[in-house]
Amino acid sequence: MNITPNQRIQLHGFNNLTKSLSFNMYDICYTKTREEREAYIAYIDEEYSAERLTRILQGVSDRIGAHILNIAKQDYVPQGASVTVLVSEGPVVEVPTDHLEEKVAAMPESVVMQLDKSHLTVHTYPEYHPEEGISTFRADIDVSTCGEISPLKALNHLIDSFDTDIMTIDYRVRGFTRDFKGRKLFIDHDIHSIQNYIDEEHKEEFDMIDSNIYQENIFHTKCKLKNFDLDNYLFGYKSESLSGEEKTAITARITEEMEEIYFGRNMNRR
Repeated sequence: MNITPNQRIQLHGFNNLTKSLSFNMYDICYTKTREEREAYIAYIDEEYSAERLTRILQGVSDRIGAHILNIAKQDYVPQGASVTVLVSEGPVVEVPTDHLEEKVAAMPESVVMQLDKSHLTVHTYPEYHPEEGISTFRADIDVSTCGEISPLKALNHLIDSFDTDIMTIDYRVRGFTRDFKGRKLFIDHDIHSIQNYIDEEHKEEFDMIDSNIYQENIFHTKCKLKNFDLDNYLFGYKSESLSGEEKTAITARITEEMEEIYFGRNMNRR
């Protein structure tokens, strides 16, 4: 059943469709020495702390029009952070306060969590290779909503929130809802590509490839920066301090790393 933008369908009860957006970003850096690698990891942990990630997810919630129910955040040792935010499509009408006061043990806070199945999560993965001079930072963000709110509205906010070289983006609509006649609806909006929801200025910055399974409402887009500036991949110094041979070797190593992440396979490795 095709749904036009101007068509309104009367549903039988709540919109049960689950819309999931997975946004994975990668930042790549050349770190020649152990000191550079450790400094890069420390910088990433400070730049993308649990507190900063919380603010990013709060921005996501604002953009999709959700209401925050609960936030859990954690910085890890030696590195990395996670944040989970439970959200609802509308304000949650809680049990009256006097009732809660009388039966606290019988009405734990987890009851509210069970009422809404929408959530936002982010996990970070700073890491480096001890020999090859490459350090990477990956952040995995998942925005899962049910009802009419759409996680795609937050896509450009996520792109703006991270300094990224590679992005892989997945969007999927699961389940079904019913109209008042009982007919199942497996999607409630028109979509041909995730790229339709990315601002033109971002599309100009990245090479993009789609891999979609339209009949299953599964959409995948991967993005790689078009322009390469070696200075953006050196930590703590500029390329002018390097010899021509060093620039060539480092550029080749970084480019190989980006290509492997972008295409999802090892290249030219024994």
